[in-house]
Order: sequence, then structure tokens, then C-alpha cells
Amino acid sequence: MLVLTRRTRESVVLGGSDGLGHTIKVTVLRVRGGEVRLGFEGPPQVAVHRLEVWERIRSPHGAREKDDSERIGKEACHVGAFGH
Repeated sequence: MLVLTRRTRESVVLGGSDGLGHTIKVTVLRVRGGEVRLGFEGPPQVAVHRLEVWERIRSPHGAREKDDSERIGKEACHVGAFGH
């Protein structure tokens, strides 16, 4: 596991270092108490899930949950394009 320290409004970039593939920019938006708010920027076709949602999607019952677009849609989002 890579561990980085970032302050509010500082970012890290995932992927794309070889000029190929998707690049995702993660920015620390706010730190309050024990909670950190993150912003994600990247191609709209890349889905972002909280870990517990991703684990449910990947579970043996995940096929049923993938079809449940009403509930999954509320818990997942797609990253926005760079240069907003």
C-alpha cells in the first residue's frame, strides 16, 4: 500500500503514466474531524464505488445487484471529465 500525505485542495493522479489507459485525479476537498471528502476527475466511463458497494457488486449475488439500477445508481457515480 502506498501511503501519501495531502492537504486540502492537493491531489494525486492514478494511472495513465505510460500515456495509455485512463487517468483519475483524486483531490482532497475537505477534512473535518474523522471524515475526508474526496473529489474524483477522469473519463465519464470510469465508475467509482465506495469499497462496500464494490464488494457487494463483486459478490456471488452481484449479478442481481447490478440489475438493481435504482439502488446501485444511488450508491455509485461516474467520475467527471478533466478540465471542469
